[in-house]
Amino acid sequence: MIKLYTIGFTEKPAEKFFNLLKTAGVKKIIDTRINNVSQLAGFAKGSDLRFFAREIGNMSYEHNIDFAPTKELLTKYRDKKMSWEEYEVGYLNLLDIRRVAQKTNIEKLHEHCLLCSEHTPEKCHRRLLAEYLKHVKSDIEIIHLIK
Repeated sequence: MIKLYTIGFTEKPAEKFFNLLKTAGVKKIIDTRINNVSQLAGFAKGSDLRFFAREIGNMSYEHNIDFAPTKELLTKYRDKKMSWEEYEVGYLNLLDIRRVAQKTNIEKLHEHCLLCSEHTPEKCHRRLLAEYLKHVKSDIEIIHLIK
């Protein structure tokens, strides 16, 4: 069974964030954000996150832009020009267009964690991505790190 974790960094202090990852046994953080250098990201800014992941939890870090939504898609949703349901369809179609299922070695995702900013997974592309991958390979256990 492949354990695939997800986590959002907002509403979590660094201590809680890294403790959740360490306690779960995460080996690699896969950043699924479009922009991983925003000052709003705080400790989760790409270069800092790579350092903290290695130093605090002996985890590796990767920014995978193929897993991110497009700016256009995200802006339409955030500006309420599309519903969550429309966003879901658009994002899942984008994964197909990018051939994510074919390009991703799903077995190697064991004990990896999909990261984005949303606090909870309900309306977040990291959940959609995890479920998309599970649809491709059913022996994935999705674990959302929240509390």
